[in-house]
Amino acid sequence: MRSLLSNLKIAVPDKIYLKDPESSKLGKRIIEHSILLIDQIGFDSFTFKKLGVEIGSNESSIYRYFESKHKLLVYLTSWYWAWIEYQMVFATLNINDPQDKLLKAIEVVTRTIEQDDSFSHINEVLLHKIIINESSKSYLTKAVDTENKEGYFSVYKRMITRIKDMILEVNTNYMFASSLASTIVEGALHQHFLKEHFTSITNCNADVSPSEFFKKITLSTLKNDA
Repeated sequence: MRSLLSNLKIAVPDKIYLKDPESSKLGKRIIEHSILLIDQIGFDSFTFKKLGVEIGSNESSIYRYFESKHKLLVYLTSWYWAWIEYQMVFATLNINDPQDKLLKAIEVVTRTIEQDDSFSHINEVLLHKIIINESSKSYLTKAVDTENKEGYFSVYKRMITRIKDMILEVNTNYMFASSLASTIVEGALHQHFLKEHFTSITNCNADVSPSEFFKKITLSTLKNDA
């Protein structure tokens, strides 16, 4: 899968950016160091001015790629979900049994992330931490409906739809497939957060992963509803 991914360009909706950061060395440096800096200081404290200092470039050069730090965060979240989607598609491609396919998909979208050397300018481990801690800020805004209509979140919704379709392959009569699919994706982020920060209110820990939890709860839900 790694050799296949190395030949792919992760596609992000083009309305999110002014200039494709993948099209230049500066753009890739913007993405690389924005991940490092947001992980270090958090999105609220992150500014293009601070990023410019990190990459040794004028703040104005960053604005040629993104009109705001919000758009940059939307780009990072979209890139992450597109990357996860590619992994999920490849991981389930040759699995014929619907239940096995669904379990593999859940594993891919809920597991702890490891570094992928196919994209040298992106630290996926740190990006995963940003998704856990900051991704909700990309859509919990007044402009969410407008941005949704413009396709900003199309990758995220497409990936959840893929999981919904797999759920229905297991149980065609299940009435809440979309809700369950989105709960798996968002719930996994929340459980990763709780495992790191609020250990007293989750059973996920070093021995029990969010993947294990969501596999069991999904199978139980679909079996009981059969």
